[in-house]
Amino acid sequence: MDVPRILVVDDEPMVAEVVKRYLEREGFQVAIAGDGANALTTYELTRPHLVVLDLMLPGVTGLEVCRRIRESSTAPIIMLTARGDEMDRIAGFEMGADDYIAKPFSPRELVVRVKAVLRRCYDGQPSTPGVTMRNGAIVVDPVARTVEHHGEAVGLTPREFDLLCFLMERPNQVFTRDQLMQRVWNYEWYGDASTVTVHVRRLRTKIEPDPSAPLHLKTAWGTGYKWDP
Repeated sequence: MDVPRILVVDDEPMVAEVVKRYLEREGFQVAIAGDGANALTTYELTRPHLVVLDLMLPGVTGLEVCRRIRESSTAPIIMLTARGDEMDRIAGFEMGADDYIAKPFSPRELVVRVKAVLRRCYDGQPSTPGVTMRNGAIVVDPVARTVEHHGEAVGLTPREFDLLCFLMERPNQVFTRDQLMQRVWNYEWYGDASTVTVHVRRLRTKIEPDPSAPLHLKTAWGTGYKWDP
């Protein structure tokens, strides 16, 4: 990957500038947008590798920006939300965001999160290098990070892909939402477990013939989720 390009979208100029400075110190190329409309225009012009997106934007909302980016791209999106605002986070995940960080936040923490997401999405090594996984009509290439269903390409967000690979590599093993937060999201001490529920629901709509009666990505009632081969 070339020098990673980051788009920071926040209507608070001071916050955006501080984040920009911290990211540029780490060698990233950073563009800033202060509202939703400008964010969409800047996104098309720069095609960033990752977007840091405040959900509370004037005009075109952050949720709408997220939805429209997802129409043409699987680039990771880290959303900024008010601390404790669970409904906004769930809505963001429903629109295709990959991760979140609550305001007020430490710029250093955001930089660490950006690096971790980029590393996982673009430089990470799969746990079974070079092994293509096949399960019925589903074909997953962990190296190329591609998924096909009945021969058709499936567009997954980076986190959806990680979740699918993790469960497919461990068939019939049940994992709680907290365990998945630790193993897939790498959240040891924090994290909203409803994040897992939303990602499972989105993943089912993309790979299951009938998401309401999944063949593979099943719920272990009262416990968590498992992959049924």
